[in-house]
Amino acid sequence: MTNALISDRDQFAEKHPEQRITLNGRDWGYLDIGSGPALILIPGTLGRCDIFWQQISALSDRMRIVTTSYPETGGVMDWASDILALMDHLGLKTATVLGSSLGGYLAQYVVSQAPDRFERLIAANTLHSVVGMDKRMPYALDLHTAPIDDLRSGFGNGLNQWRNDHPGQSDLVDLLLMEVGGRIPEMELRNRLNALKTGPELPEPGLPAEQIFTIQADDDPLIPSEMRAAVRARLHPTAAYRFLTGGHFPYIARPTEYTALLEQVMGLAPSTGHDWGAEPERAL
Repeated sequence: MTNALISDRDQFAEKHPEQRITLNGRDWGYLDIGSGPALILIPGTLGRCDIFWQQISALSDRMRIVTTSYPETGGVMDWASDILALMDHLGLKTATVLGSSLGGYLAQYVVSQAPDRFERLIAANTLHSVVGMDKRMPYALDLHTAPIDDLRSGFGNGLNQWRNDHPGQSDLVDLLLMEVGGRIPEMELRNRLNALKTGPELPEPGLPAEQIFTIQADDDPLIPSEMRAAVRARLHPTAAYRFLTGGHFPYIARPTEYTALLEQVMGLAPSTGHDWGAEPERAL
C-alpha cells in the first residue's frame, strides 16, 4: 500500500535536495527556500531538515524558511554558535526561530545567547530542563557505544505503540520509522541523543514575553503534562498554542492547523487554515 506522507515527502526532497555546509568545523545539512520574513525551523531527534516539508510548501511563497539537519559532532552549546554562523552565512540579521523537541531546547538556548538576533521564539513540544535525563532510557545508556540496533528498536517500540493507539496515524509512524531506521545516519542519531543528555541548563530567554510562543499537544507521549506546564512557566509566552490531539509531531499529524498557527504568529495574510483565536491559550 502506498504511504502518502512518504511519497509526498520524497517528492519534496527530490525537488529540494539538502544542502551541506561546514559551520565551526561541523558538517550541517540545511534548506533555504522562499523569500520574505525569515523563519528558522529546527527539528527534533527524529527528523532531517525536510521533516517540515508541509509547512515549507505552504508558506515559502510568503516567507524565507531555513531548516537544518544536525551534524555528527557537537552539542547544544556548540550548535547555538553554529546556528548564528549559518544566519551570518545566509545574510540573516534577524529571524524567528521554531524548534521542536530537541530543536526546541536548542532554540531556547540560542535565543538566550543572542536575543537581538531573534524576532520571535517558538518553543514546540519541548522541555524546560535536562536534569535527570541521564536516568531515563535510552539516555541512561552509553550513547556512543550502545548497540545501534538497540537504540533504533527503542524508538520503534514507542512508535509502534503510538500506531496501536492511533491506527489512523500509521503513515506517520512509517515515515518516522524510516527516519530512525537509517535515513538519519547512525552517528547523527547517537549525537542527537547525547546532545540532549548532556545539554546545558537553559539561561533566561532574553526576549520579552510578547515575542515568545509555545506549541504543545495534550496527547504528547514524550512531553508529560507537568513538563509542558514547566515550559510555559519558564517562558511566560504571549500565546500558548495547544493541540488537543497531535502527539509529538503535530506539524506532520495536523499540518493544516500547524500552518495556520505559523501564519498567525508571523502575521501573514491571507490565512489559509483554521482560526486559532486571540486568547492567551489557544486550543484546536
